[in-house]
Amino acid sequence: MLGVVAAALGGPEVLQVTELPEPEAGPGQVVVRVRAVCVHPADVAATTGQIPRGPDVPPFLPGWDIAGEVASVGPGTADFAVGDRVAGMIPWYTTRGAPGGYAEFVPAATDWLVPLPDGLDFVSAATVPLNAQTAHQGLSLVSLAMLPAGSSILVTGASGGVGGFATQLALQGGYRVLAQAGHDDEQWVHGLGAHEVIPRTVELPTVGPVAAVFDAVPVGNAAAAAVEDRGVVVVTRPTPDFVPARGVRQELQLIRLDRGLLADLVRQVAAGRLRTRVADTMPLTEAADAHRRVLAGGLHGKIVLTVD
Repeated sequence: MLGVVAAALGGPEVLQVTELPEPEAGPGQVVVRVRAVCVHPADVAATTGQIPRGPDVPPFLPGWDIAGEVASVGPGTADFAVGDRVAGMIPWYTTRGAPGGYAEFVPAATDWLVPLPDGLDFVSAATVPLNAQTAHQGLSLVSLAMLPAGSSILVTGASGGVGGFATQLALQGGYRVLAQAGHDDEQWVHGLGAHEVIPRTVELPTVGPVAAVFDAVPVGNAAAAAVEDRGVVVVTRPTPDFVPARGVRQELQLIRLDRGLLADLVRQVAAGRLRTRVADTMPLTEAADAHRRVLAGGLHGKIVLTVD
């Protein structure tokens, strides 16, 4: 089978299309014939060494989110059958690319996967697991602050994957959502239902004060400046420049795989209760070019690699 491996740490040029042994499903596993795999900034961070791999060194496979069909089932595995449509998240924080999603076939534990409802295509499904779970779990940290219904939440990066889901899920939670949109993305964010859309050019300290910020970019201190005293800022990666003041605290959201939550989020996307978007699809073999486009920025949606 073909896979795309990071042969070394570095930029997109380290990604190489390679012939790999086809995996076999072990106990409690299936092999997924991958039809779509989402390209995340986390994949770029992995290949550049920003996500540490401990003592391990390349080669490894990037890729968290996959959608496809069950190709084979391991001994004693009853959750899925050959031919079932599935979507799932490889917990890359534990696999470190063995396996990763940039391959034609991926061995996967059954608790990484959920059924893919009829009517939801592989490409759209592949954009859901990492982003939507991160958004939901980050909002749970906001909820721990015991905010009353109707409290205002500012979402930065609302036109991105995590921020877009955070905007929609915060609305479902009964919050008043102020959403910061990227360039030329105001209409998309309006369509998500945000109460107020804030252009990226607006200085965040002039916004609010709000009870909480879901800082999906993240922008750090600028976001904290929009929070009321003793408010909370949820960030999706560490912001070393954060300086605690006025009782404002920062909570770091690190993704954890939750199969029940993932199944619910996928069903919501399939039913149209949550929206996602795809900027472009590219063949798996063009993964290096996909990484270049992610690094260049300016995408309106996710890039998804497809396998015929």
